[in-house]
Amino acid sequence: MPYEARVTSSNLHSPISTVFLGKFIIIPLFLDPLSLTLSLSLSLSHTLRLISKTETHTLRLISKKISVFLDFPFYHFRRSSSIDLQMALKSREVSAMIKQGFISDQTLSFSPSRTTTATTTTRVYSPASSPTSNTLLSPPASPFPSSPAPTQPPARPAHSQTLYEMMSDEQHRESRLSDEKRRKLHERVARLLDEAPFRNAPGDVRLAVVGRDGFRVSMDVHKSVLAEKSRFFAEKLKRDRGVSHSVEISDCDDVEVYVEAVLLMYCEDLKRRLMGEEVSKVLGLLKVSAAIMFDAGIMSCLEYLEAVPWSEDEEAKVISHLNQLQLHDSDTAVLLRVSSEPSTSTRSDDIFLRLLNGVLQAKDDKARREMKSLISRLLREDAANDSNRLDVSKDVLYNLCHRCLSSLILCLSEATCMDERRDRGVLMGEIAREADNIQWIVDILVDKKMGDEFVKLWADQKELAVLHSKIPTMYRHEISRITAQLCIAIGRGQILVPKDARFSLLSTWLEPLYEDFGWMRRASRSVDKKLVEDGLSQTILTLPLPQQQAILLNWFDRFLNKGYDCPNIQRAFEVWWRRAFIRQHATEQDTSQLQITVCDYPN
Repeated sequence: MPYEARVTSSNLHSPISTVFLGKFIIIPLFLDPLSLTLSLSLSLSHTLRLISKTETHTLRLISKKISVFLDFPFYHFRRSSSIDLQMALKSREVSAMIKQGFISDQTLSFSPSRTTTATTTTRVYSPASSPTSNTLLSPPASPFPSSPAPTQPPARPAHSQTLYEMMSDEQHRESRLSDEKRRKLHERVARLLDEAPFRNAPGDVRLAVVGRDGFRVSMDVHKSVLAEKSRFFAEKLKRDRGVSHSVEISDCDDVEVYVEAVLLMYCEDLKRRLMGEEVSKVLGLLKVSAAIMFDAGIMSCLEYLEAVPWSEDEEAKVISHLNQLQLHDSDTAVLLRVSSEPSTSTRSDDIFLRLLNGVLQAKDDKARREMKSLISRLLREDAANDSNRLDVSKDVLYNLCHRCLSSLILCLSEATCMDERRDRGVLMGEIAREADNIQWIVDILVDKKMGDEFVKLWADQKELAVLHSKIPTMYRHEISRITAQLCIAIGRGQILVPKDARFSLLSTWLEPLYEDFGWMRRASRSVDKKLVEDGLSQTILTLPLPQQQAILLNWFDRFLNKGYDCPNIQRAFEVWWRRAFIRQHATEQDTSQLQITVCDYPN
């Protein structure tokens, strides 16, 4: 015996309707902003089975919405009678729905005994019954007695919208936007046809353009024009002269573009017609012109694209469309602005060297800072994702490093024998400038994962370290920022060098860093004290334990005397302490031998 569910709509403001599926599941479904109350009549000896094809489709759509946007559990019920169902609706499931915001406790009542004065009944048949049957099953008598209609509950305030209502509003909004977009498309096409040169002249070809959404436009055009302008139409319409033709172009991506392409065939000055159009519109016309072999349209679109500026997004679209259309030599002029000759690629090092060297020697400080930031960003941009990019070479960067080091040594030599006539402020600015140049190149080396050789190069600057110790701290503290920069990169694992290179770096430059740390911290806002201390701690802890001990014992005495004018690397000291005194690790020789046995298995 088939079963039937009766859906009753009322004036309540509940956003929930409930549909029973199979034998176990009850799923809350959003139907519309009106409130729905479900009254189910079913036999005590059978389980509930229903849902027609239409409701099954609706269920699938709404279930997807719920599974994506809402973490809402399904409600399982055992096989039971209508009385058990009534008790389930009164139980905690409804309370859980209220708490999770699916229904409003002020307006919803799931009491099966409640009736309303005005109702609309919809019959839904189970899959067991034939969908084409003309027989309508009347609903069985409800086992629950009717009660007088309750008073209308107070209207729920607008701010307490439920999740289902918000989803419904979004769907309605999307539907309205889609309708508005379709209406505007129809208006634009109508305007084009009103201005069409063939509107008053009887044509001998009925051309219909049909979009994928079913939008259809019919035009009475002339065979002579189509055959003259388009090789495609010339081939299709060359037979049966003097006979009217009917041509239909189906599954069009953009009906408006196809209509405009036909109008271009009637236009004498295509260049003027395309002026002021958007690049995306011309790309569409180019695609259609190529499809129907409209050579004049193709050339006009290419001339337009070659002449107008492109945004970055438009540039990507132009390159993609031209690569897909494969117009061969026709699009060469368009792509000249984005393509380079092989000779340009071989001279890329010269270009990079000129640009970087120009920044290092710039005289305007503000312009220099801006160009440093710009070039750093461009060198870093998409470096890991583009294998075809032309990047600055390692030789160029280290060539600049050696130049900067030579200039820095020269500045420090002048500072050690400075006479009273030399402006100290100018000298301090030159030293800071050369040190800043080195820091910028080191940043690029670290980003390009080429900084390992510079660690060795900086560790070998014994002459520079001696000169550093002979000039006042106020002139030299920018140099110690290079050491701090390298320690931070080593501590982060961005530079990988052997332990000898790491120890040589600290042997040469750790004492100058101690001396300059107070000035570094006070004179430069860009110095992150904690970042420097963490990088230095990590670098020290990568050394062998005896070297850690020598460095940290020396730091311990200095920190007690200098205080926070010395880097605070207590964390490294704690780790070394535990390694040395608490978790002592003795290397044990492995005397076990690995035995390998080889045997053959019979086939």
